[in-house]
Amino acid sequence: MRRIRLFRILRTIRTALKALRRNPMRAALTALGIIIGVAAVIIMMEIGKGSSAAIQRTIANMGANNLLILPGTAASGGISFGAGSVMTLTPQDAEAILKECPAVRSAAPVVRARTQVIHENKNWVPVFIFGTTAEYLAVREWAAMAQGDMFTDSDIRNASKVCVLGQTLVRELFGGASPIGKEVRVKSISFKVVGVLSSKGANMMGMDQDDILIAPWTTIKYRVTGSSATTANQSSASPAASTQVNTLNKLYPSDQLNLYPVQSAAQQANTPLPVRFTNIDQILAAAQSGPEIPLAIRQITQLLRERHRLQPDEPDDFTIRDMTEMSKTLSSTSTLMTNLLLSVALISLVVGGVGIMNIMLVSVTERTREIGLRMAVGARARDIMRQFLVEAVVMCLAGGAVGILLGCGSSFLITFMLRWPTETSLAAIFSSVIVSASVGIIFGFYPAWKASRLDPIEALRYE
Repeated sequence: MRRIRLFRILRTIRTALKALRRNPMRAALTALGIIIGVAAVIIMMEIGKGSSAAIQRTIANMGANNLLILPGTAASGGISFGAGSVMTLTPQDAEAILKECPAVRSAAPVVRARTQVIHENKNWVPVFIFGTTAEYLAVREWAAMAQGDMFTDSDIRNASKVCVLGQTLVRELFGGASPIGKEVRVKSISFKVVGVLSSKGANMMGMDQDDILIAPWTTIKYRVTGSSATTANQSSASPAASTQVNTLNKLYPSDQLNLYPVQSAAQQANTPLPVRFTNIDQILAAAQSGPEIPLAIRQITQLLRERHRLQPDEPDDFTIRDMTEMSKTLSSTSTLMTNLLLSVALISLVVGGVGIMNIMLVSVTERTREIGLRMAVGARARDIMRQFLVEAVVMCLAGGAVGILLGCGSSFLITFMLRWPTETSLAAIFSSVIVSASVGIIFGFYPAWKASRLDPIEALRYE
């Protein structure tokens, strides 16, 4: 029984293909609507996917995957002093986050300052003066250096007086000339410029990200600020004040002779002595991806609570901020545009399906006598219906195959000639095949049903 059914199906397919070969030009023109529709769907989906990926890269470049970890808040007498008013974060916290939090891709400690940067007779107050590590560039996904190199871990250990500059700072202080090997002064401390950052542009808030100076955090901490940016105003502090430290009460009489010469302020700044507890202003971390941001926050929170020995009933002595809202907004905009393009492309498929229905109805009218003859020699209604459905599906699948090739080729040309971002979408290709077959079945059903309902006697008499 199965062999008989299989034989009938194969015979129906063979009959349908013979019918299509009789008029190949009409079959090709009928499939043209499907070809254009499938090609449009693939092009729109690949452009949409490429644009979405480009937007995601742009979002990541702006820091959407970044997590800002700030020290806790101090309070006294019911008065809160704001975030970062206590010293709770250390460079070792940043190292631990990078090593023990799998959802974190990069992490860097940051010490901030705000003061003038001077070169010869020019000066400029950059938006950002950051003391950090080379990992900072990985966190911010900063491109390769425009000139020179980033400072090394050895520079951080030795508190070396080296720095890298942003493009805006280079333009303002050096007039666009190469600053490599030259010196700039920050609070009377001379820094040798070892690198220039590539251009990054403005961030979402309109702040110039290229107006920046980056140096080893130990240098900014011990040589420039001498204290946390949250507990001192660096823009107004004097170089002498930056080297002062709090001491215990005088342990010896004031008239006791000094056994060793007292260091000057310059000598103290050039030979800093790290204290046992070194605090930093903040930690900047980057999650592995946008969806892993909540996991990264949980891992960082658990780790820092363990490191800071906080009891379960104690509040966090740190704050973690992310940019999830900005990322969601831009992602939803990208998704909306992709769906809009896809909807426009699907209209072409519907138009192509209507064209197939129209041609199939014409074909039924032209082949009325053939249908009547087949029914007279034993063909059943379902055989007639199957034949016309197969013809419609074959035309749609053939048009879909050509449309896939045309769509992929057009996407390649768009990328090559117009430089638009596109990305191959296997989902678009598979869905195009499914949609093509569905269009053939849906729009070919009525003509096939009409052909199967013909009266054999009236069909044979049809002129």
